Amino acid sequence: MPVDLHVRYEGDDDPDKCTARKLARFDLTTLHRSDRETPYGVVLNPHAERALSPADATDTLVALDCSWESAGEKRFSLRGDHRALPYLVAANPVNFGRPLQLTTVEALAAALCLFGERAHAVRILSKFRWGETFLELNDEPLRRYADCADSTEVVAIQQEYLDR
Repeated sequence: MPVDLHVRYEGDDDPDKCTARKLARFDLTTLHRSDRETPYGVVLNPHAERALSPADATDTLVALDCSWESAGEKRFSLRGDHRALPYLVAANPVNFGRPLQLTTVEALAAALCLFGERAHAVRILSKFRWGETFLELNDEPLRRYADCADSTEVVAIQQEYLDR
């Protein structure tokens, strides 16, 4: 069964650059305007204590779409199992080359790759001219993370990239 993508949408960034809004226009995700209406699932949260791993594979994946300036820990009050993405590099034009400064679509695509849903990741990234670049830039780490059994193994591999 394919992973159902959901976004808790804050609407506080540039609507013309919002990847979540674009995904919703193509019916590739569902936007939610409140925590209460956002479904329970694995929540992508950069402040989570555990790293996302293939062991977290689920049928409901949730991302928070807000500006990086307001993405503080208090913003992540969503119900669900909170997981942090491991080290990856952004390909979007605003944060190109910056580690861990991913757009919503990049975060969702990365999680899909870790869950073994690479074709789904390719499908959502295909709506962005730089989408394929994200997979190219992160090909090795995404494949290595996807081969891990759990969060501990993901963190060990992430450390190799951080030590470079």
